[in-house]
Amino acid sequence: MGMLRGYGLIIILLFSALATFAQGERKVIRQGVKAYNEEDYREAEVAFRKASDMNKESFEAGYNTGAALYAQKKYKETVKEYQPLLGQGGDPVTESHLWHNIGNSLLQEKAYEQSIDAYKNSLRLNPGDQDTKYNLAYALEKLKEQQQQQKQQQQQQNKDQKNQQKKQDQKQQQDQQDQQKKQDQQQQQEDQQKKEEQKQQQNKDQQKKQDQQQQPQPQKISREDAERMLNAIQQQEKDVKAKVDEKKAAAAKVKTDKDW
Repeated sequence: MGMLRGYGLIIILLFSALATFAQGERKVIRQGVKAYNEEDYREAEVAFRKASDMNKESFEAGYNTGAALYAQKKYKETVKEYQPLLGQGGDPVTESHLWHNIGNSLLQEKAYEQSIDAYKNSLRLNPGDQDTKYNLAYALEKLKEQQQQQKQQQQQQNKDQKNQQKKQDQKQQQDQQDQQKKQDQQQQQEDQQKKEEQKQQQNKDQQKKQDQQQQPQPQKISREDAERMLNAIQQQEKDVKAKVDEKKAAAAKVKTDKDW
């Protein structure tokens, strides 16, 4: 669907009804119309606002100010300028044009649902207006596109969230696996260290045993040898005793001889 269809300055259509306008206000509005037709929309806005200041109840000045704002793509300001004029158009057609242009401004702001309501209000006042029907269909199409886009964005957002959650779960799982692996490695190191210590202790015990085996061990003697050794010791003791007794006897004999 192509460009929007809108309504411009109505002051040109209302000149015949402006006999009660003050000469100064009429002059300023003409200046605004001239600037608008020359596409100097900023200057037109200034002129129309000046006319509004001169006559606070001037529907034409307010309407034209909104048109100049719309031409400058100041759509939010356009709506604010038009809304107080609702109900002051004087006839259904003019009122429908006001709603039509409000719908255009809202549509430019991508407020599609609100623009659709404005177009419907316009058509209630002027059901046969083809431009409003065209713009309503356009707004409905844009709303459908917007809803479809929002749906796709939501689906993509949900997908991204799921992917993000999946990544987080995978990372958490990997972290747990890494932690478990680290613990297993640490346990293996501890087990290996214990094995080394046990092996060292076994080597020490084995070395100690070998050292003990290498030390001279007392020789074992047979019973016969033991008896012979015992008899030899006893015989030796007897011989010693006999010699002692013999010496004692000799000494006693010498002493007896002297007494005689």
